Amino acid sequence: MFWTATGVSRLFPRTTQIFKSWSRIASYSQLSNFKKKGKLKTMKIDTPEFRALFTPELLKLESLFKSYQYELRIAGGAVRDLLMGKTPHDVDFATTATPEEMKTMFEKEKIRMINAKGEEHGTITARINDKENYEVTTLRIDVVTDGRRAKVEFTRDWQLDANRRDLTVNSMFLGFDGTLYDYFNGKEDLEQRRVKFVGNAEERIQEDYLRILRYFRFFGRIATDPNCHLVETLEAIKNNGHGLKGISGERIWTELQKIVVGNHAPSIMGVMADLGLLQYMGLPSDCNLEEFKNVYASAKELDPKPMTMVTALLHKEEDIYQFRERVKFSNDDLGIALFVQKHRRDQNTQDKIYYCKELLCDTEGSVVKTKEKICELLKYFGNKELLSQPDDWNIPRFPVHGQFLVKMGLKKREIAVTLAALRKLWKESGFTLSQDELLEHAEKMVKDGDSSQSKT
Repeated sequence: MFWTATGVSRLFPRTTQIFKSWSRIASYSQLSNFKKKGKLKTMKIDTPEFRALFTPELLKLESLFKSYQYELRIAGGAVRDLLMGKTPHDVDFATTATPEEMKTMFEKEKIRMINAKGEEHGTITARINDKENYEVTTLRIDVVTDGRRAKVEFTRDWQLDANRRDLTVNSMFLGFDGTLYDYFNGKEDLEQRRVKFVGNAEERIQEDYLRILRYFRFFGRIATDPNCHLVETLEAIKNNGHGLKGISGERIWTELQKIVVGNHAPSIMGVMADLGLLQYMGLPSDCNLEEFKNVYASAKELDPKPMTMVTALLHKEEDIYQFRERVKFSNDDLGIALFVQKHRRDQNTQDKIYYCKELLCDTEGSVVKTKEKICELLKYFGNKELLSQPDDWNIPRFPVHGQFLVKMGLKKREIAVTLAALRKLWKESGFTLSQDELLEHAEKMVKDGDSSQSKT
């Protein structure tokens, strides 16, 4: 005999709430389709970085879940960072509680919740003591995937949740008592500085093709040897690289920005080129990898913007617009790319301070934005000394504007030509000519123009 939720509720009213709370928990038949992979290993950790996480707010969050008898553990990247001796920038949590159960609990305890959109994927963000936000996600399994997104169902099984994660180093959980829960040898891979997919690499990639770029990003963060890729991993990536075509440009740009300024970036970009991935990201197949390598060596310690590094890969202005069509980067990034591409072959004069002043004078737009572009160009050149003294290449405000020339009787077309000529004189004087001196030049230009016109 099979029982439905409706039938049970009629006979046993008290069980109705149980069915509601489990309404999106995967059914037994669904779970039977998901074979548990990996083998649990546990150990205890106790480090200064781990102990530093325990603020009054975090202790309150832990106590709340414990009092309602839900399991709560630190998940993913924070665990990885702690094992590497780093203090995590963000700490995410996983729990056996469903979103509905979390909402009921938080409402009852008068805990403010934010970012309601995450609930569909099992995430509730709680603000504790009006001071700290904590993102808590229900354990999940991917029921259906299409290479871009997944339809998820909730589970209370930690191992099944670990099964669906991308890399072994991201599939660990950490209890509040310091117990590490490791199903796929993530700790060992981390110690060996090895980046591996959970289970079968092709299966993980085909669930979400963006994982190809996530692999390379984490390789840059974890690997110490730029050539220690596993052969089977690269083969799986090569076989599935075409899947990046279906990934949104915004998601690709988010990952690529971190790759080009991360460790081993020249090697990684070379591998990605060899695997035929660049075309799917809007980059030309003949990217200038040698230029990228040289700029990376010069600029890495100067904190270049990702767009500055990407520009090194691109040969011409057309490449910049083609790349933008694919990944939809911002207008500010476009301005940097076009500026660096235009000036990267400049023959620097002996007076480099004057060179920066000249750029500041000749570039349209706000002084702040122009200075930012010049700084990125200097990083591209690897000019640390000049970069450290931006106040030395400040220029005074150009002292003449169009109204002065209107009063002199110049027409609109003449004003533009005259202002350009005056700005050129001002620049050649080392930006020292005063307003009166420039207006004297303007008067002389008008007079000479009248003379030439009368002679005609």
